Amino acid sequence: MEKQEKIIEMFNQIAPTYDKANRVLSFGVDISWRKNACEILLDKLKTSDINIVDVACGTGDMMGIWEQMAKKKSIKISSMTGVDPSTGMLEVAKEKFPNYNFITAFANKTSLPNDFADIVSISYGIRNVVELKEALNEFNRILKPGGYVAVLEFTKRQNSGFISKIRDFYLSKILPKIGALISKNEEAYEYLPSSIENFLDKTAFCALLEEAGFEVEICKGYSFEVSTLFVAKKVK
Repeated sequence: MEKQEKIIEMFNQIAPTYDKANRVLSFGVDISWRKNACEILLDKLKTSDINIVDVACGTGDMMGIWEQMAKKKSIKISSMTGVDPSTGMLEVAKEKFPNYNFITAFANKTSLPNDFADIVSISYGIRNVVELKEALNEFNRILKPGGYVAVLEFTKRQNSGFISKIRDFYLSKILPKIGALISKNEEAYEYLPSSIENFLDKTAFCALLEEAGFEVEICKGYSFEVSTLFVAKKVK
């Protein structure tokens, strides 16, 4: 089984407990990161009628927050589309959000038309995409000219300090044990710290975004750089 298929199967297995594990493992703070990302993006758009595509949408958490924040700002979402290759995750998402559109597809092959979306978001999923450059090119293709991609991710740390050591200890020693208790799948939660360590640092990821035709406008760390928000505009 190739690497991407293994990752998808892992997410299929943990789908039923995924939401609960996320809230416990992040102490619920990931909700505030997501809300802030949505608010920043919605403030950048000049239109009040938009299409949003959430890639690696999982159980639809980010889609729900997009809708919540858009309502707060009186912005109409014409279409909300979730894309994910995990059928297990999408089953949960469809139960939670029966009115949204969902596509079973990879990040680099969404099947959506050119110039479709005002916003493409991906939250804590980009490091699981094996064909990373192809995925960023795909985001560019499906975005309207001047549209935005928003990426929330755990990035490899660039500096080693006290806070970084605490983060790494939590991710490698404590998180897998708690994740295993909730999901009964320790292997899946051991994968998380290794996937972060194998991912890019902020500088390298920004360079990839620019290579794919984006201009990076925001690269913002949350909670002592535990999580990073990248906001990039389609410029070519």
